[in-house]
Amino acid sequence: MKIELLEEVSSTNDHIKRYLSERKDVIVCARRQTGGKGTKGRSFLSEEGGVYLSALLFHDRLRAADAFLVMAHAAVSVCRTAERFGAKPQIKWANDVLVGSRKLCGILIENGLSGAFVDHSIVGIGLNVSNDVSALGGIAVTLSEAAGRAVSADEAREALIENFLEASDFSEYLHYVRFLGETVRVTEGDRTYPACAVRILPDGRLEIERDGVLCALSSAEVSVRS
Repeated sequence: MKIELLEEVSSTNDHIKRYLSERKDVIVCARRQTGGKGTKGRSFLSEEGGVYLSALLFHDRLRAADAFLVMAHAAVSVCRTAERFGAKPQIKWANDVLVGSRKLCGILIENGLSGAFVDHSIVGIGLNVSNDVSALGGIAVTLSEAAGRAVSADEAREALIENFLEASDFSEYLHYVRFLGETVRVTEGDRTYPACAVRILPDGRLEIERDGVLCALSSAEVSVRS
């Protein structure tokens, strides 16, 4: 697979789209981004010292119903990388990789559909390594802090690429999910309510139990109750 390393780019997810016409898998990394993007249109702080990686993947008959597996694999790749440096990561549904209660990375997936199948995916991962995250008000953690030693962006990038290129399955994703069976706070729009997190379905929906009734969430904010 082709791997391109850039000093600076607006967004690796945007840059990698120039390879769509070639229909070949490729990974693009940058030392910093000037216009990094997070989920729901949020900006993503991308100072030097982090790992900013996008992978363009073309799929062979991946059903759209199974698209969550792309996101799950990205989260697993980050968890494997964190463990390699001695950190203890966990996944909070759907794709937040945490150490303790603080966020280690951002993951953004853009899928291109062809009928009932996913033609290609652009997988964006922004991993905090030794970059300054103090502006985020304590909600983020770096790999260096989680590992208890200095970790360079170069060695973290190498490990992340290696782990990303190694296959994973849904059971490995579930291995890193720690909050199932616990009471969580669910926020949907302007509604917030407690519920028990029961399981994550193979299509990525979170099954919860509320007042004795089971339902599956496609999207919501979930936090573990203190």
